[in-house]
Amino acid sequence: MQSYCLYNTNRNTLSQPYTLKKSLGQHFLHDENMCRKIVEQLHVSAGLQLAEVGPGGGAITKYLIELPDVQYKAIEIDDEKVEYLKKTYPVLQDKIIHKDILKADAPFDGTFSVIGNFPYNISSPILFKVLDWEPNVAEVIGMFQKEVAQRVACKEGSKTYGILSVLMQAFFKVEYLFDVHENCFTPPPKVKSGVIRLTNLHNPHGITDVKKFKQLVKAAFNQRRKTLRNGLKGTLPPEALTDKIFDKRAEQLSVADFVALHKQYQQS
Repeated sequence: MQSYCLYNTNRNTLSQPYTLKKSLGQHFLHDENMCRKIVEQLHVSAGLQLAEVGPGGGAITKYLIELPDVQYKAIEIDDEKVEYLKKTYPVLQDKIIHKDILKADAPFDGTFSVIGNFPYNISSPILFKVLDWEPNVAEVIGMFQKEVAQRVACKEGSKTYGILSVLMQAFFKVEYLFDVHENCFTPPPKVKSGVIRLTNLHNPHGITDVKKFKQLVKAAFNQRRKTLRNGLKGTLPPEALTDKIFDKRAEQLSVADFVALHKQYQQS
């Protein structure tokens, strides 16, 4: 399936003062009701530090910068969009981090929230970036390709349950909020879209070695059609693999099961 990078428009016009770049698979979000609905999902409090990822043409940006007593920054890689945003919204002159989100440092010191119509072709890497920032990320409101959003939110036993499901749910409460119709975009993408909320649970399982926990989960799903015993060879000690739980496949284990394995065999 082709991936689509999601960028935005300014109001409901289909004629834009910037380029729709086919090389990035750009699809502009033009439905104002949907733009407002996405912004409304954000929990706003006085002094909130808020980072928007991929503002593009400012579809939700124009609403975010109007939120009272919010410290806003945007992370945008596209030169043309950065220039457009600064010209259209002068308040953004010193609020845009002109970098690739995957190479950017945390946009704020202290706690912040993240919102964005995330580029579909790098959805998973963005979520892993959020995980890197997890100690400081209070909340994420994000639009993804629908199958990615569902994968993050689904529970064990599902065919779509995987690495993202376990890792994100180990640290965040994940809520699938709503679908976004293809006709909300110009041009309409060939994939469905969905919006999710991630709420930081502040490491409820007490995982102290996040790197090793990631390694365990990734290794378990690397051969998801086989039993854990096959998938975790080389990750866990041979004597551990005699336990009956390793007769199961990775998709059958809950987040708590993975945490228990990590604590028993990896966490000192």
